[in-house]
Amino acid sequence: MPLYEDIKINFLMGQETDFKGCAFSCLDTEKLDLKMMILELHDSSIDVPSVFICPISLEPMQQPVTLCTGQTYDKSNILKWLSLGHKTCPTTMQVLWDDSITPNNTLRHLIFTWFSNKYFAMKKKLEDVQGSVLEHLETLKKVKGQNRVKVLKDLRKLVAAHVCARTTMLENGGVGLVSSLLGPFTSHVVGCEAIGIIVNLDLSSELKRNLMHPGKVSLIVDIMNEGTIETKMNCAKLIEVLLMENNDTNKIEIVSSLSLLVGLLRLVRDKKNSNGILIGLKLVKLVLCCDEKVRISLISIGAIPQLIEVLPNLNNECLEIALYILEMLSTIEEGKLALKECPNIIPNVVKMLMRVSENCTQFALSILWAIYKLAPEECASKAVEAGLASKLLLVIQSGCNPVLKQMSSEFLKMCSVNYSTSILISNCMLTTTIQ
Repeated sequence: MPLYEDIKINFLMGQETDFKGCAFSCLDTEKLDLKMMILELHDSSIDVPSVFICPISLEPMQQPVTLCTGQTYDKSNILKWLSLGHKTCPTTMQVLWDDSITPNNTLRHLIFTWFSNKYFAMKKKLEDVQGSVLEHLETLKKVKGQNRVKVLKDLRKLVAAHVCARTTMLENGGVGLVSSLLGPFTSHVVGCEAIGIIVNLDLSSELKRNLMHPGKVSLIVDIMNEGTIETKMNCAKLIEVLLMENNDTNKIEIVSSLSLLVGLLRLVRDKKNSNGILIGLKLVKLVLCCDEKVRISLISIGAIPQLIEVLPNLNNECLEIALYILEMLSTIEEGKLALKECPNIIPNVVKMLMRVSENCTQFALSILWAIYKLAPEECASKAVEAGLASKLLLVIQSGCNPVLKQMSSEFLKMCSVNYSTSILISNCMLTTTIQ
């Protein structure tokens, strides 16, 4: 236990410990509550010395006590252990010849001093962050050009890294100040940094309404189409937040923007960034539900073939959203025609049956059904060759919901109309027993 001994010797000699914190007198530290400090430091990712950790709870000890075996535990934990009738030491499993416990005051002072140092260091850091945010906000009111960009970049980093920075921004009018920089004449670089700040903040309804001004929304959409992948994601997330605000008039104006829809599809097609794909798909799903005209617009800019193309590379979460979007688009005539014209759509969609979830299976089956209604013979031929019948049998025999089973059963019957029993069995790789 060299670490413990070094701490103990330094403490008893009145020297500073090796924890980078300044020493505090007993008068200073005794005013603090150890439990409160432990709680406040719990989420700060500090490495607590192992000798301060109770072997039972694996949490820092507040009242360390020592057993006759020489092992130390937090008082509440060892008393609970003993109250359950245990007669052994939890760590060594030695039989206790004496069940008395002795307060380990030296260790408690070491723990108290260590947490005091960390606590004051954290408080000082928070004060520095808050002061830095306030200073940047004051500077932002005065500067322009590259100096404004630099201040915004610094603010964005502070807001992304510290909760207290976000709180300070909200409490001191920082959001209103930054959002006021967004407008028709805002430069691309200023807009990117401002949006990067705003998207990390908890916006009030008033601030959301302010940002939904057509000029500001237009700028956000333009930046999404031109920015880096990080900027595109920030813009998409901000637009999603704004669309959640109950303002139907502005919603329709936003979601009807072809520029927005094009930008979202670009985000979805970026195979290098799965987070960007997910954000893009979520926003496409949201705008799809806002107005029926959006579906026609999406189809007109080639959303269906683009989504079909990325299907094989999507993770399960993205796949379910993409199939939902395609299923929604298949409910209108333009969507059915676009689906039918997509190369390899039937084999690609058949693969989705019974692959991820019941929802995915239902969406995929609805898409195939829409194509089948337009071209029954062609669809049945390609679907059976792709293994549809065996997938449908799996659905029927599974624990899926009755509606999905019924749909699968009817689809199987329709496929069999275009095939002899022997050919259907051959394509399905079924046995005569199933026949």
